[in-house]
Amino acid sequence: MPNTPLPTIRYPAGTRIVQAQPPQHGAVSFESPAINVMTDLTLVRAATIPPQSPLGQAELKMIHQGVRLLFVVSEMPSVDGIVTAGDLSGDKPLRLVHQRQMKFNDMTVSDVMTPLNEIDAIDIVALRRANVGQVVATLLRSGRPHLLVTQQMDGAPLIRGLISRTQIERQLGTQLMATEIATTFAEIEQALSH
Repeated sequence: MPNTPLPTIRYPAGTRIVQAQPPQHGAVSFESPAINVMTDLTLVRAATIPPQSPLGQAELKMIHQGVRLLFVVSEMPSVDGIVTAGDLSGDKPLRLVHQRQMKFNDMTVSDVMTPLNEIDAIDIVALRRANVGQVVATLLRSGRPHLLVTQQMDGAPLIRGLISRTQIERQLGTQLMATEIATTFAEIEQALSH
C-alpha cells in the first residue's frame, strides 16, 4: 500500500481538548487489596508547583487541575514536599501571619508546605501484600491525611504513588474515625460500624 496522506480536518477556535482523567476507583472494603486505593503516578501525572509560588497561584492550580494536593518541586524530578488545599486555607497561613508578622499575599508555598521528610511512606511491595484495613490503620496511626508510596529504582527511592484518606473514605463510603487507632482488622471494622 502506498504512503498516501490521511484526510485532515480543521476545527474552529474553542474546540475542546481531552483532559486526562484519573482512573475511577470503585468501592472497596477493608479486605480489598490496598493497591486499589493508591493513586498511581505512572498512570496519572503528578500536579506540581515551585516552592516560591504564591499561595493564590497554588490554589488556582489546584482548581484548574481538579486536585487538592500538589507536589512541591524546586528542581524536576526531585520533590521538596506537598501542599494541600487544607494547607492553603487552614490555620497554617493564619499562624504565620501572627508569628512572622507576614502579609498573607507575601506567603509562598514553601511557607505552608509539609516537607518530604515529615511524610510517611509505604513501599509498593508491602502495599501489594496489604489490604485496605491495614492502610487505614497506618493512616490513623500517622495522624496525617496522606501516605506516599515508594518503589526502589537502582537502590534509590522513587515516589510511585499517593494514598489519600479522603479517597479511601470515598471508596469505603464512610468516614474514618481519627480518634480511634485500631491495630487489628476487627478493631477497625468495629470502630466504623458504630
